[in-house]
Amino acid sequence: MSSSHPLALSYPPPDVHWVDHLPEPALLVDAARDVIITVNSSFARMLGTKRGNLTGTSCTRLFDGQRPLLIAFTQETLFRGTAWSRDFHLKHRNGRTVELEISAARAGEAEEQQVLLLLRDWQLLRTLRERHETNHYHRGGLLEWRRVAELFKDMERANQLILHAVGEGIYGVDAEGRTTFLNPAGERMLGWRGDELMGRVIHRVVHHSHEDGSLFPLKDCPIYAAFRDGSVHSIDEDWFWRKDGSGFPVEYTSTPIMDGGHPVGAVVVFRDVSQRKEAQQELHQALEEVESLKHKLEIENAYLQEELSGEYHFHEIVGQSDALKSIMRRIGLVAPTDANVLITGESGTGKELIARAIHQASDRRDRPLIRVNCAAIPKDLFESEFFGHTRGAFTGAVSDRVGRFELADGGTLFLDEVGEIPLELQGKLLRVLQDQQFERVGENHTRSVSVRVIAATNRDLKTEVREKQFREDLYFRLNVFPIESVPLRQRIEDIPLLAQEFLERACVRFNRPHLTLRISDVETLKAYHWPGNVRELENVIERQVITADRYLDFDLTGRDQGGLSAPEDEQPPARHSGTEVMTDKDIQTLERNNLVRALTATAGRVSGADGAAAMVGMKPTTLSSRLKKLNINPARFKTTPPESNA
Repeated sequence: MSSSHPLALSYPPPDVHWVDHLPEPALLVDAARDVIITVNSSFARMLGTKRGNLTGTSCTRLFDGQRPLLIAFTQETLFRGTAWSRDFHLKHRNGRTVELEISAARAGEAEEQQVLLLLRDWQLLRTLRERHETNHYHRGGLLEWRRVAELFKDMERANQLILHAVGEGIYGVDAEGRTTFLNPAGERMLGWRGDELMGRVIHRVVHHSHEDGSLFPLKDCPIYAAFRDGSVHSIDEDWFWRKDGSGFPVEYTSTPIMDGGHPVGAVVVFRDVSQRKEAQQELHQALEEVESLKHKLEIENAYLQEELSGEYHFHEIVGQSDALKSIMRRIGLVAPTDANVLITGESGTGKELIARAIHQASDRRDRPLIRVNCAAIPKDLFESEFFGHTRGAFTGAVSDRVGRFELADGGTLFLDEVGEIPLELQGKLLRVLQDQQFERVGENHTRSVSVRVIAATNRDLKTEVREKQFREDLYFRLNVFPIESVPLRQRIEDIPLLAQEFLERACVRFNRPHLTLRISDVETLKAYHWPGNVRELENVIERQVITADRYLDFDLTGRDQGGLSAPEDEQPPARHSGTEVMTDKDIQTLERNNLVRALTATAGRVSGADGAAAMVGMKPTTLSSRLKKLNINPARFKTTPPESNA
């Protein structure tokens, strides 16, 4: 509708008098010119004015302050043909606002853009509807009231069925605490019939005292509190008394009954929790037994740990040399932290064992230790291996893959042979170490992790940094706490313990009978310089277990050059410490005298760091069995030194 146009026609035209015959207030509007063509008498009365005052005036001025809404409504009518709204109002001549319900329709020819508006007083409509509903109920009369009464009877019957079917006890009380009803489940639990409790103050009958027999004052009862404060009270532990004088534990909910905003009573729903209490008591006893067994196991575990420590084990690391003890101390220092560790040393010195020891002694021990052999990763798969990839990220990526960093989240990532990572890929690794964030290959989503990194290498990274073969910033990021894994030739005193450990493992692994490591064998092993370190020692022991008949026969000549021994049929015959062949009795005498010297030196102590077992390179249990077989009592050496012939 336009806001104002000069009158080009005389209103009303002779063909619009049909508006006068409409039963509701109506006006016909020329939407193109924003002019009221005509109104009927009902509309004029609605506004308390005359028809002549409205015909030919602006429609938007009539709906003052509603012009945008009126324009949208008119356009909807012209487009759809009809429209309806309750968003309009008009002002009566006396100032009263008339809330309207308007129905609109397009009138006349389409090009004329005439709109017919039928208006209704919303307040008057509501009054008429209420009057109609009242008349309807009056006409229903007694028949309707009877139907309602029957409905309430059916509802009461249904409620009674529910009260009888429910498994919990239910009773009601009025504002004075007197019983108003009790359902059958409540009768069974309390031992009282409903008619026996009706009208009685139920607290004095079933809730008068606590479990221990002490008085439960009425003023402290949570059930009564419900209709005093109008709140729901739920109690997990309480006590009710039966008619026969016995009691039982209960839990209940007391809900107030409100009338006009005021509490007039309460409904109590309660249940017998005796079985649950018994189950809780049994569970408590079971937990106490478990705790007792746990304490016992802890004591036994402490004993076993002490036994293991006596054999110089530390997370599978075996030895007692000063060099190894220094490594243990450094492991103990760095393990509780999240600092990155760089383990250096020759191949075969046990760098992975050191990494595992650090992880097992850290707070991350419950999460995985993920090992990555950096030397075995192709250059073009480096990112996928470390960070993962999404499906279709590259040719062959047929599914999503989780990278090693994501697998190690919350745990430890062990980068073995870290010096083998290509220089052009080291920057990507550095970024993850700095930010603990990465993106999978083919994905824009940044993922965050919490990973501790332990790296190991047998290369001289300092030299490679100077030669620009390894990034300096990555080196310093990894080398927060350095640990050097010393070669076996620098801890010769560990060779007997290691050899004995590997021998026992190999016998079990290859299902061979128990073999003995002789003194001459130990001396032979200690004389060799072991370029392959601990790994080479383990391989030598395993080969001997496979090929030996009754005794081990170590011939390490020829291993210095290629690290491999000559074929067995080319090896020279077994050597002995003397020039003559020793008999079995001579060997037993030699062993007996050796054990006696060990017991003499340790004052009869078998196990422990300074015991005879450690001195001769045996387990304490093995030594004890050997002493028993030779009829040697270690207790004799604690006070009086024995004779040389025992």
